[in-house]
Amino acid sequence: FGSRRLASGPPKASPRFLFVAVKMPAASDLIWECVKANNSFIRKSPNMPVMSAEAGNLCGLNSYKFSGLANAKAFDVKCVKTGSKETIVMTTSNKKSSRAQKPGSRLIQAGVKKQTKKGLAQIAKATEGSFYRRDLIELAQKKYQKVKTSLKKKKV
Repeated sequence: FGSRRLASGPPKASPRFLFVAVKMPAASDLIWECVKANNSFIRKSPNMPVMSAEAGNLCGLNSYKFSGLANAKAFDVKCVKTGSKETIVMTTSNKKSSRAQKPGSRLIQAGVKKQTKKGLAQIAKATEGSFYRRDLIELAQKKYQKVKTSLKKKKV
């Protein structure tokens, strides 16, 4: 009378195929070829090199080496004004590869000390110490010193 129970256990489900879609990041060379001639950050002037205003571009030049859009590891040092305070900020790419697809959380900003010795050491540690864009160490330190001198006010 009632249902019969099999000794082998509960009935097995039919085999189902599970497809997992994995997002692969696009190659940085391909991205550069797409954006090098036309993007919203390009600034052109006659008798001047082509400049770029993108975040993460250390020198502001429209080149693959400095591009914050095409490189997986962007790096920049700049001055940010919040209210009446001016701070020096170092911009790097997020270490998590999943954040590369999210423009809002792709770049991380960290404050840099204004004391020259500590600030230069902080930049060296972020680049050379963690094997992150070691080709830009000298340029980043020069830009840090230029940004630091731009913060000095004239004495009246």
